[in-house]
Amino acid sequence: QVQLAESGGGLVQAGGSLRLSCPASRGAFSTYDMGWFRQAPGKEREFVVAITRTGGSTYYGDAAKGRFTISRDNAKNTVYLQMNNLKPEDTAVYYCAAKVSGGSYYSKYNYGYWGQGTQVTVSS
Repeated sequence: QVQLAESGGGLVQAGGSLRLSCPASRGAFSTYDMGWFRQAPGKEREFVVAITRTGGSTYYGDAAKGRFTISRDNAKNTVYLQMNNLKPEDTAVYYCAAKVSGGSYYSKYNYGYWGQGTQVTVSS
């Protein structure tokens, strides 16, 4: 079992940047594909981006393409999300998650371990 703890959220103006971090403990981090999801008030949790266990492949949701970058450092057991050119519609709680089953990277149902989330608020 892996434990995840996101950090790096906060309040930023539109056009600004944030870098989220998600260190893992109690598990073989390097054996998991990892993803970032977000959930805005009153909305479903939605896929943002994912990265394979070696970092060799990445998968981006439409909202993240061209603005967000996922990366990982297996030596530090950490996955990152660099977010640039933030928009008010990016406001949400952001979660990192470890993928535990086969199937689509885009489906939250294939992820079994989740962090507690970190709030990102983008003001206009």
